[in-house]
Amino acid sequence: MNEELDVRTGSGVLRLTMNRPDRLNAMTDTMSDALAGELEGARSRDDVRVVLLAGAGGAFSAGADVSGSEAHERFDVRALDRANRLVHAVVSIDKPVLAAVRGVAAGVGCSLALASDLVVAGESASFLLAFARIGLMPDGGATATVAASVGRARAMRMALLGEVLPAREAFEAGLVSHLAPDDELDDVVERLLARLASGPPLSYAATKKAVNAATLGHLDDALERERTGQTVLLRTADVAEGMRAFSEKRRPVFLGE
Repeated sequence: MNEELDVRTGSGVLRLTMNRPDRLNAMTDTMSDALAGELEGARSRDDVRVVLLAGAGGAFSAGADVSGSEAHERFDVRALDRANRLVHAVVSIDKPVLAAVRGVAAGVGCSLALASDLVVAGESASFLLAFARIGLMPDGGATATVAASVGRARAMRMALLGEVLPAREAFEAGLVSHLAPDDELDDVVERLLARLASGPPLSYAATKKAVNAATLGHLDDALERERTGQTVLLRTADVAEGMRAFSEKRRPVFLGE
């Protein structure tokens, strides 16, 4: 049993809840593998009509766990492959995937949420592509999904400047599908899950495939570009400095090395 991921199934809903609330559900290798495995396994499950992605406590996910003074030494191409596998699992499953976002969705956590078919954000939620803050580039398909949703200009602001996008702005920009008051988020999510679980599965599968083909047909290319670029960046002194600065809670000094 994986304590980092709470898995529950009932009434046609597979509920996957990232369960590291003390670390804002920062994603570990184990958690990422478990999430991807559950999504991949759900493709052939007749008892699953819709998938819910959520985070325990007050956050969706702060992204990859980059804590520790030598965090950069733990990251290599395998971390990128895990992120790519996870996002591909969300997009390719022929069942609706709904992300319920409370609090922060940052880094690969943001990528995961935005790869989902529907995103319900509480008013206190925020979305952040924080990769540049530690010398990296967006991954998990975010270079494709964000630009497809909000356009190139806003995508560049989020990716290059690491700007936090509050939930209301994310909704108005078209980045998320639903906005709810924090105290009503669970009710809105449950109503949507019930509707999707009782809806026409073949219609949903065909619709998801068609919409993704029209808007994310270049996702695989984006994932490969991100993998290549991130692999190079992970070898740089800037990334080592960025991750150390994050751990030490100070501003990084990037030298372009």
